[in-house]
Amino acid sequence: MKRSHDRTEWIASRGEFLIERHIADAMAAAHWHDHVELNLLMDGRMTYLFNGRQEQVAAGRLVLFWAAIPHQTIAVTENAPLVCVYLPLVDFLALPIDRGARQSIMQGRFLTQGDQETSDPSMFPRWESEWQSGGNARRKLIVEEVRLRIRRLILDNGEPENAATQSAPAPLAGQAVGHVESLSDLINIHYANPISVPELARLANMHPSTANSAFRKVLGISVNEYLIRYRVARAMQILTDTDDPILQIGFDCGFGSSSRFYEIFKERTGTTPRHFRESVSGRKAEAG
Repeated sequence: MKRSHDRTEWIASRGEFLIERHIADAMAAAHWHDHVELNLLMDGRMTYLFNGRQEQVAAGRLVLFWAAIPHQTIAVTENAPLVCVYLPLVDFLALPIDRGARQSIMQGRFLTQGDQETSDPSMFPRWESEWQSGGNARRKLIVEEVRLRIRRLILDNGEPENAATQSAPAPLAGQAVGHVESLSDLINIHYANPISVPELARLANMHPSTANSAFRKVLGISVNEYLIRYRVARAMQILTDTDDPILQIGFDCGFGSSSRFYEIFKERTGTTPRHFRESVSGRKAEAG
């Protein structure tokens, strides 16, 4: 079986809708991919480190998040079967949902089903099985059912500001995780500024080498790499939701020059900011 990191790299390279089932495991490094991801843990518990916070995932409780924000499973109980649904961003943008709810998800909300939905534990494995063996007509039906389930999940969770109660203490509470949480919070606040890793470390009251060591230990990437990925994710959100000039978006997301913005954006997403905006705008227009 592929490791989680390898599997997600494969998913990201395809950029397609996909449903798969595997035994969840702790990831060696954080990763990201351009999908909105739905997870349903069939048994056990697991903990994500997502957007700088530890998020608990309980069996039978559906969760949704934008996977362009670096994320990593850091604790998983043994033999925990997990069904994952990967919805391409352009398909998520085409959904007729509240704009504020959509923005909150793209800005880092980790959305969890409040009350356990009794149909999910039977529906998700059926989707996965039929996706693997069904024809085109059945696959199209599954995609439509997934879209409806996402819409209901968002409606059930109410206003975005209520999401602050979703986080809970995680069993992995080492000093390195605490450092990562503190630094990630600072990145969320200061990503638009030309801030350096030493400055972030100073604000967090730690040495730069301690900051990078914690990030590499917990997420498998440096502080600077996380900062770059977070800036790209926020640029994607602004390109999607506004008509702001592309160069202004680059500066607003902390890129010091237009050439740097274009270079990094294309390197990380495979397309230019302009082509990305055109692709998501076209899909949203079709949905309207």
